[in-house]
Amino acid sequence: MPSKTFRFAAAAAVLALASAATACGSSSKGSEAPLSKSGSASHPEWSQYTFTLGDNGGDGSEELARVTGAFDDAPYKIKFARFDYGPPLVQATATGDIDLGYVGTVPPITGAAKQFGFKIVATQHGADLTKAAENIIVPKDSPIQTLADLKGKKIAIPQGSSAHGLALLALKSVGLTPKDVELVYLSPAAGATAFNTGKVDAWSIWNPPSAIAVKDGARIIAKGLPPIDQVNNYYVATEKSLNDPGRRAALADVLTRVAKIFTWAQQHPDEYAKAIAKETGVSLDDARTTVDSYPFTITAVQPADIKAEQDLGDAFFEAGGITKKVDVTQLTDNLLPADFDSTKVS
Repeated sequence: MPSKTFRFAAAAAVLALASAATACGSSSKGSEAPLSKSGSASHPEWSQYTFTLGDNGGDGSEELARVTGAFDDAPYKIKFARFDYGPPLVQATATGDIDLGYVGTVPPITGAAKQFGFKIVATQHGADLTKAAENIIVPKDSPIQTLADLKGKKIAIPQGSSAHGLALLALKSVGLTPKDVELVYLSPAAGATAFNTGKVDAWSIWNPPSAIAVKDGARIIAKGLPPIDQVNNYYVATEKSLNDPGRRAALADVLTRVAKIFTWAQQHPDEYAKAIAKETGVSLDDARTTVDSYPFTITAVQPADIKAEQDLGDAFFEAGGITKKVDVTQLTDNLLPADFDSTKVS
């Protein structure tokens, strides 16, 4: 695999459960990123809690938490667990092995079709509808020019992921079904190898791999944008924490701090890129490409989000991707106030 290809961990492996800094942060961190305190001192019981946050493929969150000092004054403890992609993260959330994590659009649907134990609690909304978190790409010299040209071709996808959903919706938009193509189910790392060696004709994948491949010459034939797809990712939380009033309140504080972290990160894109590069091993230039490719805000789950997820779930059911219909209204449990907007939180 070329050196610029994103280095993924094994599909369901948790690489680390490294503790983030807690109450002993230095003043230098505060000067780098003066994130406000959230009044958690009024909840002494929170000192008993430890929360594990799911890091989806090295999003920079662990390093950003250290740089910003976002959890330095938190009375609870924070750990991070890194996953290759969304489905194993959702599974870990359902079993209570992690408390909170973010994933793409499809893993909550495929997860709910198999098991319960988790809920969608917040949304990452794409802030620029010209920029997508994932794309369908082809090699630079490929004769494929449009989605219709994919008929009879091999498309690499991580099964049960948001990129899987993009592929289904994109094919449907031009009157094709999964039977009209050959879907090759590969992990992100295996998909990168297959794409770079010409073993597949196209690849449906998210950033950073998509952004890096495009930078190296790959062409986008479909973006994960309306009207084909929604421009969202979602935060999921374990019901083990959501159903406990004390832990739920503390977890809302965790999510608010996460929102502040990423608001700060997008206001400091060079630092954001450094965090991604450190966690993933990609070059700083490639990490900056990733940062620039998907600006977002964090909000409560909106009715439009629920509808978009329901439409996607129905498309998966119709295509045979899941064997049980999912009611997204029953899968949603907002952890943030309805008017929450990460760009306006002080």
